[in-house]
Amino acid sequence: MNFPAELRYTKDHEWIKLDGDTAVVGITDFAQRELGDIVYVEVETIGKQLESGAVFGTVEAVKTVSDLYLPVSGTIEELNAALANAPELVNNDPYGDGWMVRVRISNPADIETLLDAKAYEQLVG
Repeated sequence: MNFPAELRYTKDHEWIKLDGDTAVVGITDFAQRELGDIVYVEVETIGKQLESGAVFGTVEAVKTVSDLYLPVSGTIEELNAALANAPELVNNDPYGDGWMVRVRISNPADIETLLDAKAYEQLVG
C-alpha cells in the first residue's frame, strides 16, 4: 500500500495535505481498499466550521456506509465536484483526483496530533 510521506494521517484513515492555511482531505489507500468499490460521497458541511474529529460527510461503498472525520478544526470550503459523477476516483487515486474536501484550518496545532506516514503504516500493519 501507498502512504505518501508528505501527508499526515488519522487513526480513522483520513489523510491531510497542507497548503498554507488550507488543506486537502481524503481517505487513505488502506481505507478505500477496506471499503471496496465506492459508489457515493456525501458532504453536507460546506461552509460549516467543524472541530477536529467531527464527522464532515460519509462515503458509501457497495457493502457499507462509513463516516468521514475531519483531521483538523476548520471550515469546509470545497467539495471535490468530480466525485459526484465519478466516486470511483477515491478507489483509483485516493491521494490525487480522489480527494474529498478542502478545509481552511482554524487551529494549526491540530496538525501536530496527526500521524506521519511511518506511524500510520505501523497502525495498519
